[in-house]
Amino acid sequence: MNQHTRFNLPICLAVEEDAFSHSDEIIRRYIPEIMGQKTIIVSEQFLIDIYKDKILDISQDFGDAEIVAMNSASFDEAVSIAKKVCIDDVKVIIGIGGGRVLDTAKYAAHISKAVYICMPTSLSNDSLASPFSVLETEASARKTIACKIPTAIIVDTNMIINAPKGQTLSGIGDTIAKHTALFDWKLSAAKTHTNVEDFAYALARMSYDSVYHCDEKDMTSRVFIRILSRALVMGGLAMEIAGSSRPCSGSEHLFAHAIEEYYPGVKISHGLAVAMGSIPACIMQGQSPEGLMSFFKTYGLDYSPASYGITEEMFDDMWYKARFVRKGRITILSEINHDKGQLHEIYSRMVEGK
Repeated sequence: MNQHTRFNLPICLAVEEDAFSHSDEIIRRYIPEIMGQKTIIVSEQFLIDIYKDKILDISQDFGDAEIVAMNSASFDEAVSIAKKVCIDDVKVIIGIGGGRVLDTAKYAAHISKAVYICMPTSLSNDSLASPFSVLETEASARKTIACKIPTAIIVDTNMIINAPKGQTLSGIGDTIAKHTALFDWKLSAAKTHTNVEDFAYALARMSYDSVYHCDEKDMTSRVFIRILSRALVMGGLAMEIAGSSRPCSGSEHLFAHAIEEYYPGVKISHGLAVAMGSIPACIMQGQSPEGLMSFFKTYGLDYSPASYGITEEMFDDMWYKARFVRKGRITILSEINHDKGQLHEIYSRMVEGK
């Protein structure tokens, strides 16, 4: 990357109690020129039902914005929303929901060139600020596609505190995975004789450190929610500055992609899959996994593959397939042979929680 490379940063990151109730005031403070412009709200039907009053209030605050319930988190759905935005002269898209909604709304805003306001109902991964959308393409296949990051991010701490615990744990997992991702990025840079983008590296490291070394152990506290939301945003900005997902995605993410692509029947969120993958990745990299394991235990994050119905054979196969899911991505898996014996030891250790 050269010094003339341009990158985008969000104009606003508001992490406040009850922020959804005064989102219009927040936007008026930072981006007054979009107030009064034609707006749509993108969400999922079940969220529209759960948060009916909140979403209706937001719609009224933004000039009776039309509420669109998306059908799937797919490329086709994002294109269809973008088509509507272009035809109806919509200027602003507000995405309200979890990672699926945010990725779809973000990509729709990217291709329609609308202003995108991100309002997460949970902190399940770093998609809220990343310059990528993960969208379904054909059948269960998913593709990570580059796009523009949000113009504004509004996190309502009350919403996150009341979100399902598993979603916050997933966000913690995605943040902690940066530990092994950064190791793999340095390894890749050394192999390809390229430089690691220092500022992106520092931001991703700070994102990890802020959560890993956090003194607040109650993940439903406002302090922790603020730290986690900023950490996820920092991860997104690190990817934007690096111009790739390398600061946040290494061998642990390849493991998660192998589960998504080859074992769609395994019910595990992206963030929990990368958390689980970070322990073997750590060991393969020659680092001690004990710090990660005790951190996960502190927050009650279950990293045992058996808890998700993953047998020893499946675990071995997932790591084998992880080598091939993203061609050209150099990680520790490119450097070592597939070792069934080592993986069986790791599997037992994770199941026993030692």
